[in-house]
Amino acid sequence: MLMNNRFLSILVCSVMLSAAPLAMHAQVYENGLIDKSVAVVGNDMILLSDIEDEIRMMQASGYPVDANSRCQILENLVNSKLFLTQARLDSLTVTDEQVREQVNARLNQVMNSLGGEKETEEYFKKPIYKIKADWTETLREQLLIQQMQQKVYSDIPKLTPGDVKTLCEETPAEDLPMVPTKYRLRQIVLYPDKEAAAMVVKEKLLDLRERVIAGEKFASLARLYSQDPGSATRGGELGMRSKTIYWPQFSDAAMSLKVGQVSQIVETPDGFHIIQMIEKSGDMFNARHILIKPSYTSSDRNVAFARLDSIRSAIQEGKTTFEMAAWNNSEDFKTRTNGGMMVDEYSGSSHFEKDRLNPADYAVIKEMNVGEISEPFESLDNEGNGHTIYKIVRLEEVTPAHVASFETDYDALVDMANEKNARKSIDDFVKEKKKTTHIKIDPLFGGCKFVDEE
Repeated sequence: MLMNNRFLSILVCSVMLSAAPLAMHAQVYENGLIDKSVAVVGNDMILLSDIEDEIRMMQASGYPVDANSRCQILENLVNSKLFLTQARLDSLTVTDEQVREQVNARLNQVMNSLGGEKETEEYFKKPIYKIKADWTETLREQLLIQQMQQKVYSDIPKLTPGDVKTLCEETPAEDLPMVPTKYRLRQIVLYPDKEAAAMVVKEKLLDLRERVIAGEKFASLARLYSQDPGSATRGGELGMRSKTIYWPQFSDAAMSLKVGQVSQIVETPDGFHIIQMIEKSGDMFNARHILIKPSYTSSDRNVAFARLDSIRSAIQEGKTTFEMAAWNNSEDFKTRTNGGMMVDEYSGSSHFEKDRLNPADYAVIKEMNVGEISEPFESLDNEGNGHTIYKIVRLEEVTPAHVASFETDYDALVDMANEKNARKSIDDFVKEKKKTTHIKIDPLFGGCKFVDEE
């Protein structure tokens, strides 16, 4: 079976970027070789240009390419064609709108990586409309392949607890998943005076905006004042990018500007901005911005720490419980109603892996014992916007890293079993289809080591 690069076969098919007719690929390769069919899978051909286009796509997206990459691409293309053939036999369909969304998303990804529309056209040596046309049918096929894979997965029997327990008992310990160290903790959170800090930032940005309108260069002010380290050294310039990669508030404000125009103050989870439009093209734009984040004084910190110290002392003296103190004092409304218990929004669990904790939180709890309450410290909120907060935490539980067991790590074992079953379903499907499908590989790829040959 052709499955060296397995991760591309589970749920996400090979990109397969370019199944256009041969006449559309006027490429010449080393030693004067012109584009040709390098594999036949049933009634479908795989062209050498399909593989080379995928190599360019990988490079444009920042993926490493090595001597075996072309073999892996061919392998995945052959597997994909087997799914595509069955999708057609099963009369699966996708809408034009689904295809357009895929084409636009892929094109935006590439343009963001390469730096814009012009750079993308130069890289692929064809205009944007031609790139879209070349990709449309290929991505339509990719969506059909994904549907077919989902259909194969849907036939996998649902696991019962007995199945999971048997799997755990029959799997050697070294092959069972490792569960990392996990932490449970409660918190009491106080926020600094955000309104006052925001007002200071807005006044500064209004002054900078007036200076630009009066004739000062936006780029010079961005170098001096912007707190975006990625763009400040470039005079605030962001580069030609799709509007979809920015916060909606930011992209909406930017796209409403005319070239050279400066926006009003725009608030995003990153802070406050003013924006100057440089260039727009479709859904992409290049703009400058100045970002300033609210900052807080030592007075804010001192007031919050004094209050948290008082709350901590009351808990330690038995005057209240941590849970009641959280309910009565914490300004984080997501945790106060749960006695301060923190929940990982990604997994919905109250058990946090190290990488899911704010670094400031982990730096404190790694030195604590279970049941201990921390001194007040400064951290960031969990809303994804990096706002400063002040807090105390109580370490409720530490579960050391260990090999997954049925009694304590059922979900991890279910994930392992589902992945194993999904991989087997792919393997079985491809093996069966190869028995009844004509597959021919060109001698040009005779040196590739496919799984069937290992």
